[in-house]
Parts: sequence; structure tokens; C-alpha cells
Amino acid sequence: MTRVLVAGFLHETNTFARTPAGWENFVNGEGFPRMHRGVEIFELAEVNIPMGGFLTSADPEWKLVPVIWCAASPSAPVTRDAFERVSELIVEACRTEQPDAVYLDLHGAMVTEDFDDGDGELLRRVRDVVGPDMPIAVSLDLHANVTELMLTSADAMVAYRTYPHVDMAETGVRSTAQLRVLLGGGRLHAAAEQLDFLIPINSGSTLLEPARGLYAELEELESEGVVLTFAAGFPAADFPDCRPCVFGYGPDEEAVRRVVAELAGRVAAAEAEFVLQALPADRAVARAGELVAEGSRPVVIADTQDNPGAGGDATSLGLLRELLAADVEGTVLAALWYPEVARAATEAGVGATVTARFAGSGVPGDEPLETEFEVEALNSGELVFDGPMMHGNRLSVGPSCLLRHGNVRVVVNAHKAQIMDRNQIRAAGLDPEDQAIVAVKSSVHFRGDYQPMAAEVLVALAPGPMQADPAGFTWQRLTAGVRLGPLGTPFAAVMVNPH
Repeated sequence: MTRVLVAGFLHETNTFARTPAGWENFVNGEGFPRMHRGVEIFELAEVNIPMGGFLTSADPEWKLVPVIWCAASPSAPVTRDAFERVSELIVEACRTEQPDAVYLDLHGAMVTEDFDDGDGELLRRVRDVVGPDMPIAVSLDLHANVTELMLTSADAMVAYRTYPHVDMAETGVRSTAQLRVLLGGGRLHAAAEQLDFLIPINSGSTLLEPARGLYAELEELESEGVVLTFAAGFPAADFPDCRPCVFGYGPDEEAVRRVVAELAGRVAAAEAEFVLQALPADRAVARAGELVAEGSRPVVIADTQDNPGAGGDATSLGLLRELLAADVEGTVLAALWYPEVARAATEAGVGATVTARFAGSGVPGDEPLETEFEVEALNSGELVFDGPMMHGNRLSVGPSCLLRHGNVRVVVNAHKAQIMDRNQIRAAGLDPEDQAIVAVKSSVHFRGDYQPMAAEVLVALAPGPMQADPAGFTWQRLTAGVRLGPLGTPFAAVMVNPH
């Protein structure tokens, strides 16, 4: 029986963020499934993640050898302790379990305290142990920053094709298919081309153009056994390989090179269409109020620059200030990460009035806020996603409270998590469909579950750790000539900040 070692270690790193990802962050998951070790991994079979898709599609004659699966909310670099502990578990299992093949569920944009390319470093270590001939198949996030080390260390890689990432399990199935070819004695040739501009994450949603059309064209270009990937990159990791990449694998080397070049050319031609579309927070709230007054509701506002799914901590207050000032009846903001406020509200009890002290994110322009709120509801923070983004995922963010000031309600949690499922608001005791304005700490993933109910979706720019426009970061280590956004200023090594 063919022994296939399976493991997952995912982190999307914002090197400009303030809060690192340590071991305990991976234990909790912070919006992802909690850490699973050994046979616990089989519990992920029905969760919409690549590991789930791989587990359900693996050949019956394969003996799966589960090691560890863990992920943490995007943040500053992964600590040395966390990276070494997880990596050693995987590498040691490769050494002792004598697998015939390896499947790794990775993100592709991990930066650690010691390594710019955490994913590539892990793959290098695995390759050093298993040798040059053992098949290694890898699934990646659509926002992977693909490196030469990743490409040379793995035999096959494939990334998501949707943003929101509703096809994560399908991506695991594609990895299964690639591994099946490799175990059957087939060879997959690789080709890759990097692009020369950064794509704002909001602009890369596959519910919008040009990404929607480009991924449709990707599937049309696949033929002759070629599997293509367009990794849009994560434009908040300050190292030379931060940029989009088109890559592919197939049995015919020339065919792979040809279609990779064709798709890369089409992405390059669409550069101007990726320009960011967003509003300052005050204008977004004013526009939402106008729409509600006209009878359009709910209006969903994305607080994109404090997205915990991109390095934010869900602590910035700019959008909350605007919502409190507007005081539109039926407004809810989800969800702030202030453990001390959540615990104080829990101790005070429903109906009590508490003085909430929100410190803010520490980003310039984001000032602390202290005001009184009524504790309207309390809950454990335990819930299960049933929306398209990560259905089946069990989340633990509690204790959690629902606070109210005037007409504005705020969900406050003890653990941070990006808003991507309606159940995250339902758990607080509100139906998001019945609200007038729903503000979410998210950039794009919320669209999977919230866009279908929304009269309109607005993207708001309030001070926060994740710049929606990559040019807003102070870059130091990009490859010279890479443009800091669509049609943007080319990076030069002597630059401090283009603004």
C-alpha cells in the first residue's frame, strides 16, 4: 500500500503588521480550524479547506499518514519557535514514517523571523530528508508569493482559483490528481513567470473583473494535461519575490511553457483594470446612510485596512467612529478584538452599562476611544460556519459580547477572526439580513456569504495595518522595477516611501 504523508502549515504574512504569529495562535486557529495533530486531521475531511478535499479524494489504496495541520490569522512574521516546532514535526515524520509521497497544505506567503520564504524553507527541509525522487504535491493559497525555492523543492503545486476562496477543497482534489500522476510514474514539467506589478487584494476578487474573466480564461487554456495557476501574490510581504506569478505543470514541457506565457501575457494586459476602487470611511458611511434612506438595505461596508485576514488585528476604530457619528438605526460592526472588553462585559452581565476602552491599532490617525455601551447579549463564541467560504469550520472566539451605543451595535470577541460567515453575527444574536448597515472586518472573503444578501457593498478606507493600496507601505526589499500597484510607481532600492 502506498504511504502518503499529509500535513498542513499555513500563514499569510504581512511584514508591516505589528502582531506576530506564535505557537498559541496556531493552536487556536483564529478563524481557521484549530490545530489538528495525528488522526485528528481526518476530522477535517468535511471542511472546505485543501486538506479536506485531499482527504476525501485520496485513492483508496493510499495509506494516509497524518502529522499536523495548523493555521493562524495573517499577521506579522511567524515566530522562530512556532516555525521550528511545526516544521520539525513534519520533517521528523518524513524521516521516520517512510512515506512513498508527501502532500502539504501550505499558504505560500509565509515569512518567519528567520526566513523570507517560510514555505520554501519547509519544502527544502522536506526534500532534503525524502530525497530527489519522492513525489511532493502542494496546495497553495491564491495569494501565494511563489519563489524559485518552492518551485524546485516541490514536484507539483496548485493554488485556489476563487477569491473569496470557496474552492479550497477543490484545490485539494486537484493536488490529489497531480499526486496520482506522479505516483503512477508520470512526470510533470513546470514553468513559471512572475508579473511586475502588485495587485491590491480588494481588486483581485474573482467576483469582479478583471479577475473573474482571467480565471475563466485560465481554465480555457488548460489542455494536454496542463494544470495552470495564477497566484495573485500577497502585496504586504517586503521581500524580493512579493508579486503575482503564473505557473503550471504538465507532461509536455513546451505546452506548459506556451500556456503559462499566454496567461501571464493576459494578466499583464489587464493591469489597468486592477486599480483599487474604495472610499474614505466617512464617505462610505455617508453613502451607506443615503442608500438606507432610499430603502436599500442591508448595505455591507468592508473595513478592509483592519482585516484580520490580511494582517490587521480588528482593533482599529476609524470606521466605528464614523458609524457612531452617523447613528443609523440598525447598524452593526463585527467584530472587534478586545479580550478585556469582552471579559468585562461578560462579568457585568446583560443589561449592564460598561465603559469600553478601545486602545486602537496604534496606526497613525487611529486614536483611542472610550465610551459607554449597553451589554445587549453575551455568548460563548463557539460556532460553526455554514457559508460558502469555509463551511464546516468550527470557530472559537469567545467569550463574546454584543454592545450597543445609540443605534449602533458592536460585536467584541476575545479572539480575533476575519468576518467571512453570517453565523459570526448570528452567534451574537442578530440576523445580518435584517440590519440596515453591516460593517465587517474583512476585505473580500465576506463577499462569499454577505454579498448575496447585500443591496450594495462598499469598501471603506480607515487607518489600519493593511494598506489597501500597496503604495501606502514603506517598501525596502522589493525587486527593483516592480510597480507598487497597477500602473503604479516602480520600486527602486533607494526609495523610502513613494508618498
